[in-house]
Amino acid sequence: MKLCSVCGSPRNGNTEWMLKQLHAMAVSGGITSDIVLLRKRDIKACRGCLTCEKGGKNRKGICSIKDDMQEIYPRLLEADLIVFGTPVYFEMLSGLLKNFIDRTCPIWPSLEGKSFAGIAVAEEGIGSAIDNLKTYASICNMKWAGSVTALAKKPRQVAGDEKIIGQLRRLVSGFKSSAG
Repeated sequence: MKLCSVCGSPRNGNTEWMLKQLHAMAVSGGITSDIVLLRKRDIKACRGCLTCEKGGKNRKGICSIKDDMQEIYPRLLEADLIVFGTPVYFEMLSGLLKNFIDRTCPIWPSLEGKSFAGIAVAEEGIGSAIDNLKTYASICNMKWAGSVTALAKKPRQVAGDEKIIGQLRRLVSGFKSSAG
């Protein structure tokens, strides 16, 4: 079983910490896992050219923009489980993650049937961030495996929070049943 996590935070803070904990728990449970840190990637904005949509649901998964997405597409396609993590800005997804989601247009039909979960960290309220991720999962016909949310005002504030660690453990323990 393979897990691919995508971190939509522009810094190494709470969201990334949570995904790294999730990764470690998954690996210790026998799940192959990797993390894509969008802050370290060159991912350009979608131009809306619609070239990737040729072929409809049978599209070839090719984007006309040449950047780091060409290396990330196979990682998403090989994964049985996908987790997107985001800090919450104005009660929505981070711009990095939203841009990334837009760039999955060439492959979204091929994500059907995969398990998908979300992680969101906000200062005061999660807003619609998890709902945005649920909508994405629904559009891609992925199985919603759950979410973990946290409130934090400072970087690394959630580190060591036993409640969050317990929620992450429960999410990982549910992966095998949701991917089955």
